[in-house]
Amino acid sequence: MEEYAVYIWVAVTILAVLVEAATSQMVSIWFVFGALGALITGLFGGGFLIQVIVFVVVTIIALILTRPLVKNASLFKKEDTNAGRYVGKEGIVTVTINNLENEGQVSVLGSTWSARSYDGTPIEENEHVVIEKIEGVKLIVSKK
Repeated sequence: MEEYAVYIWVAVTILAVLVEAATSQMVSIWFVFGALGALITGLFGGGFLIQVIVFVVVTIIALILTRPLVKNASLFKKEDTNAGRYVGKEGIVTVTINNLENEGQVSVLGSTWSARSYDGTPIEENEHVVIEKIEGVKLIVSKK
């Protein structure tokens, strides 16, 4: 087994690099460091058990030292690009909102949506409203 250990660590290194290249997040880079540490240990005559221990220890140390840096570097503000981006925005009533008649439309961010009043009160055309939530394909709005 010991004569093949070098090939094992080279294979683990290559596999970890390929997995890392195939993903968009850091998931296997720590194994690269561990495998390189084990490979070096094997080249200097360390037994296979020692190589495995070096692999585990170096991988854990690399994870502990670099994971906070990776998390901080990957923090970004998620921008909701779907319907949720309308919540909290201001719109203008284009068709009078009347929940009892199942009528009403609001124009918001350049789009026209069916709308209902949040508290059930009618809202007249041209009034400014705030989008409280979305239920299905209808905006639930309240007067501004």
